[in-house]
Amino acid sequence: MGKLPNNELKTLLNCIKKDSRVVIPPMVGYDSGVHILDGKYLVVATDPCTGVPAEWFGFLLINYAASDVALSGAKPEFCTINLLGARSTKPAVFQEIMKQTCKAADELNIAIVRGHTGTYDSLSDLVGVATVYGSVHPEKLKTSGNAKPGDLILCTKPLGLETITNFSLTHKTLAQKLFGMEQQKELSTRVPMQSCVKEAMQLAKISGVHAMHDATEGGFVVALNELAEASKVGFTVYSEKIPVCKEASALQSHFGLTNEQLLAMSSTGTILAAVKVEALKKVKTVLSQNGLSACFLGQFTKNKGRVLIEKEKEMRFPQVANDPYDRIISAK
Repeated sequence: MGKLPNNELKTLLNCIKKDSRVVIPPMVGYDSGVHILDGKYLVVATDPCTGVPAEWFGFLLINYAASDVALSGAKPEFCTINLLGARSTKPAVFQEIMKQTCKAADELNIAIVRGHTGTYDSLSDLVGVATVYGSVHPEKLKTSGNAKPGDLILCTKPLGLETITNFSLTHKTLAQKLFGMEQQKELSTRVPMQSCVKEAMQLAKISGVHAMHDATEGGFVVALNELAEASKVGFTVYSEKIPVCKEASALQSHFGLTNEQLLAMSSTGTILAAVKVEALKKVKTVLSQNGLSACFLGQFTKNKGRVLIEKEKEMRFPQVANDPYDRIISAK
């Protein structure tokens, strides 16, 4: 997958000059940046989109970045769009993608402000980049760096749902063999679950929800490690509490994936959050209203160790993600 290792990313970010107008600069573990504008905080997130099912390209392009803005407690309001393709890309391809993009933006009441479209010899596939903006009052800002010792670790959707869904769309026959025909059809309709805008905005209003992170590239491995690093805490996670659906297990068996790779399976749209015990009832109600269930995987700890407990055996939680998404989606 595309993310740089944390040590390389930190080196890359070292050249960015500090600026008093920037509240949350580019940092490891944060889904979005924040700067001050007219007394409010402007939340900004940018994400690429490539290698996804063509019929959902525009939806995902908007919702990837919009979800990151919503996870900070801000309503996504404005965006810019870049659509780039190989020199051979036909105008009709860009036109179809733009129709999808405009529809997705309209559904979230996001205004498209600016963009760029072009074809280049150096590209072999379609690439989109969306930058989304939203404002939030300073006291309502949520960040990845606010998890507290004693907070429970909330999970909103099954591990690897994004991977399973996209596999069902791009490898229909094999998915029917592994999951069954009816389940393959049903999974093919779940692409909208790769957005967490709606539930993130609602969860952000709950005072006991301290920090949120989308389990995108690198899945649970990246999201939990980044939450812990940003908040300077540790955590304990119980293997049996991780929501692993039978389809994820089927992919693990078919592709010979390790348990560490399973935990790193890209799960865009799944929120991992730090939740105060007293907020559990409100959190469960909000998720239920959105057709989701609250799973609690463990707890953040003052001790900075990162522990996975499996069958009462304590082991170190994976530190490096080996996300199998590309291998699964590109399978022949």
